[in-house]
Amino acid sequence: MMTHLTRPISFYTFYSQRGLARGSLLIGIFTVLACCAVFFIVWLLNRESPGAAAPGKTVPALTVTRAVPQWRQWPTTLEASGAIAAWQEAVIGAQQVGLRLIEVNVNVGDQVKRGQLLARFDADMLRADLAQLQANLAQARATAAQAEINKQRVLKLKNAATLSQQELLRYETEAETSRIQVDAIKAQLAAKQLQLSYAEVRAPDDGAISARMATLGAVAGSGQELFRLIRQNRLEWRGELTAGQIAQIQTGQAIQLSLPDGSVAQAKVRQLAPALDEQSRLGVMYADILPGSQARAGMYANGRIELSQRPALVVPAAGVVIRDGRSYVLKLHSDADTSPVSLQSVATGRRQGVEIEIVQGLNETDRVVVEGAGFLNDGDLVHIAPARVD
Repeated sequence: MMTHLTRPISFYTFYSQRGLARGSLLIGIFTVLACCAVFFIVWLLNRESPGAAAPGKTVPALTVTRAVPQWRQWPTTLEASGAIAAWQEAVIGAQQVGLRLIEVNVNVGDQVKRGQLLARFDADMLRADLAQLQANLAQARATAAQAEINKQRVLKLKNAATLSQQELLRYETEAETSRIQVDAIKAQLAAKQLQLSYAEVRAPDDGAISARMATLGAVAGSGQELFRLIRQNRLEWRGELTAGQIAQIQTGQAIQLSLPDGSVAQAKVRQLAPALDEQSRLGVMYADILPGSQARAGMYANGRIELSQRPALVVPAAGVVIRDGRSYVLKLHSDADTSPVSLQSVATGRRQGVEIEIVQGLNETDRVVVEGAGFLNDGDLVHIAPARVD
């Protein structure tokens, strides 16, 4: 009897427990959904709270600084480039053939004075020839003196019947020949002395040795190059200019050269080439580089040539933005602390330091954005930062 009552009770218990579990799950789901709804309502309330911006009111896109275009007196400048070279480079060579080089006194970079001994050749053979010629000269002079004495003695006997005209002519000829022989030996002696002087190689001018080909012990050939000398240490800049630029250049104008090491050299225009190159259509301007710079022959430098002064309407270069290959400024519509801006196309010109010339598109009454101009678009509203007090 007990056995039959047990089954219905167990079956009922099973289904009761299962229903309770499903009810708990539903309650949890409803609780989560309710929480999400509450959070969504709170978010909406916060979004539309009184602290938020009122509908229709625009917030400034950026806080910027502004500037007023200013007039400046700026020089008109030309830019050019060219090589630095020696004003004149002297080639010092061997003037005597077949002599051995026994002394070299200078090297590349040495400063020399006019007439300073640079090198010396072995001249023993020349000195021996010179001594021989001096002896020949003494002998010729003695012969000429004797011939002159004979001539004078014969002339005293000119009217004597025993002296023929032919004998008189012979004595006169001997005297003249002896005199000519003395002159010939003198000429040979002078030539040998000149050759002996060529054995010493001396500087033709003040300057710096720029190259050395002389080798101790070498036997020089005719015209062989021994040294190169930068005369008077003078350097020049050979700037290349177009025909239009050359027309604006005058002798004596100042030039500022930017050297490869970052330093600056000063130069002055000395002369202009009379013709332009047929291939490049460029003309050369020769400018003397003033002493005291780091310029060296062989450098390539950019030159800035200042011409006449003329007015320039300038703004800070940071206020000019480049978009699609054109230059623009952001112009303010009013002087208020908050103002819309418009994108204004401008034409730029010269530039000095942090300022740039505006050739077209602005006037002195306009106001432009400086800091922050690159982040703005046409029609944006900006807030003007207070002016800085230094």
